[in-house]
Amino acid sequence: MAQLEVKDLSLSYPGSRSGSTFLALDKVNVSIEKGEFVTIVGPSGCGKSTLLMLVAALLRPTSGAVQLNQKDVTKPGPDRALVFQDFALLPWRTVIKNVELGLELKKVPSAQRRKEALKYLDMVELGKFCNHYPHQLSGGMRQRVGIARALSVDPEVLLMDEPFGALDAQIRQVMGLELLRIWERERKTIIFVTHDIDEAVYLGDRVLVMSASPGRVIQEVKISLPRPRDLSLRNKAEFTAYRETIWNLLEKQVQANGAWRQDSALS
Repeated sequence: MAQLEVKDLSLSYPGSRSGSTFLALDKVNVSIEKGEFVTIVGPSGCGKSTLLMLVAALLRPTSGAVQLNQKDVTKPGPDRALVFQDFALLPWRTVIKNVELGLELKKVPSAQRRKEALKYLDMVELGKFCNHYPHQLSGGMRQRVGIARALSVDPEVLLMDEPFGALDAQIRQVMGLELLRIWERERKTIIFVTHDIDEAVYLGDRVLVMSASPGRVIQEVKISLPRPRDLSLRNKAEFTAYRETIWNLLEKQVQANGAWRQDSALS
């Protein structure tokens, strides 16, 4: 039985013209098993991040439902934790105090908070930086703090919205390898949004391909590459075949979206 289910989920907003509506997501259905690593790709503006916000209950759907363990998700909770692209660390708090934040909100006693925070900082190999401030860390290190903070509240589902998008290509690959190491140990259910097809294939058990707006899941690609995975996997013929399959699905959606034409006109 699925741990997380998205059932006929739709979201619309008031349009720019009086009385009109903009349909962002249209009857999205997703079923995710406990411990799965699911990645999501799609053209810009297709609603990938919006879908995560709905699962986190930071947005309310127009219709449909999100269920976790067969119970409707109606509000944010510690059973779902978000990791953002921009790190979202509080600059006035030390690394360990940033990781403790979710535990503070759960009213965990101070000594236990520190113990749990250090446990997860050690897991992401940042224990010795616990008293540093975010500005003293590199981008990759700050993102690892964000992951430690999300894991510290022991969520059932980790929601990751392009968490490595602000990093350079080399650090991004290393961070992907680091995330897989953590996932192999913790086996949290992960939903990971990315624009990078290679990243989606490398990380995921399945890749969900979304359409141009309004967002729908048009295809699910099961990734049958062996685990544990290392960076050399990206050079394998099987990896290339998955990448081409997903790009062929995405190409028409990207062209239909038209964003690339706008970008070209502005460049």
